[in-house]
Amino acid sequence: MERKFKYEVMKEIKERWSPRAFDEAPVEKDELMAVLEAASYAPSCFNEQPWRFIVADDENKLKRLRGILAPSNQEWANRAPVLILIASKKNFEHNNKNNKWHEFDAGTAWGFMALEAQRRGLITHAMGGFDKEKAYREFNISDEYDLITVVALGRYGDKSNLSKELQEREQPAARKGIDELILNV
Repeated sequence: MERKFKYEVMKEIKERWSPRAFDEAPVEKDELMAVLEAASYAPSCFNEQPWRFIVADDENKLKRLRGILAPSNQEWANRAPVLILIASKKNFEHNNKNNKWHEFDAGTAWGFMALEAQRRGLITHAMGGFDKEKAYREFNISDEYDLITVVALGRYGDKSNLSKELQEREQPAARKGIDELILNV
């Protein structure tokens, strides 16, 4: 499906989508680190940079991170060579008060990661379908963090490895027009 844009938009934004057909080939460490570094450039309230990552790019960590995914996500994400759990610190470091923008800021960091991955010819797919309580236990994560998402990262692979249902959905989704996104108040 061709996506149509009314205005000129960065190529990486226009081309990015969330595929599920991952190639199992490893991602070079430098590419992975560059994608993570891209997140550090995201804006955040008071420059807190509340996002933190648990990165699984070896079989031991991948097995542990795959174990927290919902079965529907395991079906395809088990092929991804990298999984990244994004956590976000709930309180400001400078005064320990509640940072009610930490999830927004972590989401912005995820967006920067996704765009850098796209620029490098990598694909990403963020998942909300994972067991947060199991993740807290499995990785001994302090309750000072909220667990936001798990991101699959890699290169595009053969979609015939997916179920028929997922194969049919393996294309960019339609986007709402800008006129639908602006509230007329």
